[in-house]
Amino acid sequence: MSSSVTRHGRVLRLVLSDPAAGNALDFARVEEAKAALEQLDPAETGAVLLAADGPHFSTGGNVHAFAAAADRHAHVHDAADGLHDFVRVLDGVGVPVVAGVPGWAAGAGMSLVLLADVRIGGTRTRLKPAYPGIGYTPDGGMTHTLARQVGEAKARELVLTNATIDAETAERLGILSRVVPDDDVVDEALAAATTLAEGPTEAYGRIRALFREGRERTLSDQLDAESDSIADSSTSPAGIEGVDAFVAGRPAQWPSATS
Repeated sequence: MSSSVTRHGRVLRLVLSDPAAGNALDFARVEEAKAALEQLDPAETGAVLLAADGPHFSTGGNVHAFAAAADRHAHVHDAADGLHDFVRVLDGVGVPVVAGVPGWAAGAGMSLVLLADVRIGGTRTRLKPAYPGIGYTPDGGMTHTLARQVGEAKARELVLTNATIDAETAERLGILSRVVPDDDVVDEALAAATTLAEGPTEAYGRIRALFREGRERTLSDQLDAESDSIADSSTSPAGIEGVDAFVAGRPAQWPSATS
């Protein structure tokens, strides 16, 4: 594994931005991270942590590289496609995703934050769509995820006005799950990922799938899917252990975390 893809127990830690380039997104790292996710085995990895090695989570795409490209259209299209290949794999991964968000998450950096199940920021964390600032439109799924999280009207306002969203506002809107002291962001994010990684991994995968697939279903169809999923869970190793532990009044020993 490279320094951008590391393992901490059952947590797979991914760093997608390059601190040497002002924490701009690094597409070699994105490709390495995608490859790691494609090989992820929930029996060995119980959570994914999107992290940073510098003072900022990610300042988005490398605008200097955009400007220097001989064919800007081809360069930007290829960059967006590469990011979106990663997004599709991350969205479909069968374990929880946590983002530790120090400093700025702008442009594609903000898009990546929106993909996580749990997002932990610091008091100085700032998020910004950023795309309108250079005359671009969003990528990384922002027009999909942000609208579903804060409502379409608010999402339109935030993107069109290129709003700078402080930590308090981000927590209130649900863009950040919680805000901790800045010096604690890294440790708190890893702790959250570790806790999830030690939980019922199979159940978490089913939960993520219900949310993902529910985007395109009617309520009635989603109810049917929930019935099937909870019934399947009842005869899974995690479901059997969870119920038996509850009845016995003891802590559950989740199969994936103890194997």
